[in-house]
Amino acid sequence: MDEKHRCVQLSVNPSRGLMDEKFVILVQNAPPGSELTVHALHQCDDGHGWDAFAHYISDATGRVNVSEDCSLGGTYSGIEPMGLLWSLRPVPGSKPGLRLRKKNVQEPMLVTVSVYEGHRKEGFADLVPLASALVERWYMAPGVRRIPVTEGGLTATLFLPPGLGPFPAVLDLWGGGGQLVEYRAALLASQGLAALAIDYLTAKIIKETGKMTTFKYFETAYRYLEEHPQILGSRIAMLGLSFGTSVTLRMAVYSKVMKLRCAVCISGIHMQPLDKEMKDILRTFNENVANTRITEENHVILRDLSLPITTDPLKKVDVGRLQCPLMLVVGEDDQNTAAQESANDMKEMMERAGNSHLLTVLSYPDTGHLIEPPYTPHVRASNFKPVNLNEILMILWGGQTAAHSRAQEDSWKKILLFLRVNLFGGIRPAAVPLSHL
Repeated sequence: MDEKHRCVQLSVNPSRGLMDEKFVILVQNAPPGSELTVHALHQCDDGHGWDAFAHYISDATGRVNVSEDCSLGGTYSGIEPMGLLWSLRPVPGSKPGLRLRKKNVQEPMLVTVSVYEGHRKEGFADLVPLASALVERWYMAPGVRRIPVTEGGLTATLFLPPGLGPFPAVLDLWGGGGQLVEYRAALLASQGLAALAIDYLTAKIIKETGKMTTFKYFETAYRYLEEHPQILGSRIAMLGLSFGTSVTLRMAVYSKVMKLRCAVCISGIHMQPLDKEMKDILRTFNENVANTRITEENHVILRDLSLPITTDPLKKVDVGRLQCPLMLVVGEDDQNTAAQESANDMKEMMERAGNSHLLTVLSYPDTGHLIEPPYTPHVRASNFKPVNLNEILMILWGGQTAAHSRAQEDSWKKILLFLRVNLFGGIRPAAVPLSHL
């Protein structure tokens, strides 16, 4: 490093923020017109390394502003303020099939942002940076409370926003891989909505009894929220991704216990045998996996399992009976479920029934299955083990990184607004960004 590079400064503002909050990366005091590489490195909870990088040229004052300047290449190109987060990928040499998911939401996602001389593409571990900064990205804002829940045989975690409440609540469901996934619920609570993350496919009660949960399990979760002293029992929503969408639609239409104020369904379908319980639905899925398409890269495409869309009314949820607002979030390059075809069919069903005014559809081109909170790195394919299947599959989720990431940012804003309108009447709850504290 020569003398003219020794005074280079790098700042990230805010250096401590929520995962869905934007930051500004600023390089200063570089030689004017110099080639620079800005690099991000993160070690996830599993110990695997993820990185991203972009090439810039400093301006006449020796500055690079990542929020305003154009990346000339790297893991992303163009003007992308948050590209160093959403384009994170496993560091070269990592084992295939990794997916970045936050497991411990009580600790931040730590990202080291560095600037290097020249336009570098590899070997960052062996290079000395001109400057570096450590960034904290949190799913839990200060004051959010994390409460493990075991009542009624539940395996769940309740996240309560700061304050006394009572708060509207969201019952948060993930998909067919099971486990207790908390990071989206924690982020919802950071935005002023109580959220109950629930494990319904690998719950403790399943291991203790050897029996799969039934759809009544969700009514137990709903009653828990309804009766909680810090929850507005008449203002409960349900949010589901993938298989969680199937559950959400079924409960919203047919449950006599659950009176949802609204529902959000991401990357899912309404087709399911209405006379079957979850164990039967899962068994049928596992039996059909052998009939799926496999790409040349040995990636499994599951979307065909639900095509063509059935015309049998006993094999799909009758959304024409739905009485609460519904938002569908669809990736048009979803290779895991026929979400777009399902959304089109639901729209027709609701138009025929006269309740289409309740439906909002967000459909995104070049977007895959895993539509997550903003700036979550996109993975086109990853390892996945469906519940009750003793095999790890390399699933093709779909999506193109830049378009998928834009869809995640846009859909999150619209999901939050949809929930606020229907749970608060449009009044924005108090959510305090970490950077303001």
